[in-house]
Amino acid sequence: MFTDSVTITIKSGKGGNGHVSFRREKYVPNGGPDGGDGGKGGDIIFEVDPGMNTLNDFRHKRKWAAQNGEEGGKRNCHGKKGEDLVIKVPEGTIIRDEGTNEVIMDMSGEHKREVILPGGRGGNGNQHYATSTMQAPKYAQPGQDAIELLVRLELKVIADVGLVGFPSVGKSTLLSMVSNATPKIADYHFTTLQPILGVVDLGDGEGFVMADIPGLIEGAKDGVGLGHDFLRHIERTRVLIHVVDVAGTEGRDPVEDVYAIHAELSAFEPKLLEKPMVLAANKTDALLPESDALERLKEEFEPQGIKVFPISAAKNEGIKELLYAVKERLDTAENQKTTVYESTFDPKLRMFIEEPFTVTRADDGAFVVEGPKIEKMLGYTNLESEKGFLFFQRFMKEQGIIKELEAKGMKEGDTVRLYELEFTYYP
Repeated sequence: MFTDSVTITIKSGKGGNGHVSFRREKYVPNGGPDGGDGGKGGDIIFEVDPGMNTLNDFRHKRKWAAQNGEEGGKRNCHGKKGEDLVIKVPEGTIIRDEGTNEVIMDMSGEHKREVILPGGRGGNGNQHYATSTMQAPKYAQPGQDAIELLVRLELKVIADVGLVGFPSVGKSTLLSMVSNATPKIADYHFTTLQPILGVVDLGDGEGFVMADIPGLIEGAKDGVGLGHDFLRHIERTRVLIHVVDVAGTEGRDPVEDVYAIHAELSAFEPKLLEKPMVLAANKTDALLPESDALERLKEEFEPQGIKVFPISAAKNEGIKELLYAVKERLDTAENQKTTVYESTFDPKLRMFIEEPFTVTRADDGAFVVEGPKIEKMLGYTNLESEKGFLFFQRFMKEQGIIKELEAKGMKEGDTVRLYELEFTYYP
């Protein structure tokens, strides 16, 4: 069973609660507060595993949770940090929010290891709340809550070249002839039930990765047949080889076949037809002498910029010319890099939607922003990192805080204070 889409629940660890305790030592009858801080909750981390190529590991385990942080102890003992949970996935896995379908992270390119859900910050022990007027505080800060999210993992195979076409046109045969792949080959529909990758070696260190995408049929875009399940894998490829049965061994017209498959690709994602493409007119060994199918393919598609290469995958004829033409298109294609989908959803932002905040003006003229929304954000955000600072900027804008500050009269150069954090506003 090849699994390339699965829905799971992920949950970071809750921060440990701060502790309430007081020094109890001989000759120290009224010891001060010594409650320790709670430990940080564990993060949910996704990591690319080069040895994985399916999402099968997630079929029978649907809930993944990091460890909670431990509560602080007496004598200023800090609670133990909760263990992070590292979830390993194949390269090319897209993590989406199940509710909105937005991309949280695409585990491709430079994204080899990413924190998707941070654990909650541990709460402060009561030692932090001692003041000149309150020397024996009997309260401590609770640890911050965990973040739980329902996500969909979606695998899009990463390959330079994708083979597309109707079932039984010879895609698997072609892949087996030019690469190290060993796909099942038989004369019936849907022999290929999963994308199969093969490395094509052209010598002198030149080559590329080719993927045999399961055969499409008309109606695949609407969920008919198996082809619909694998259309997503074509999105990663940089060049397409459309394999067509030029001999019409199953009674179909090759020109009509090409247009039918193009219609399926376009209906699924119109940009697929913008990729560089060549036509591999396969089964020339079965072409009848009186057939004009090859000429009709060339007359129809070469004026459209789609070069036609007559080949016989079974007899290894014409393949060399096809492969070098594909390599040339790879070298000149504008999309040299693998497509990496941009993150459009940050799950941490969802936590703060219902939390209130207030904006007031301090005696020194600074704008003061306080409330549970701000406290929680500061607890989850490392502002010293570039990623954390970018999240902070996005938080201030998307949570409506900047808008509220401007409504209160904030202008360029004004000071904004969020508890211990202070910055100067520049739009």
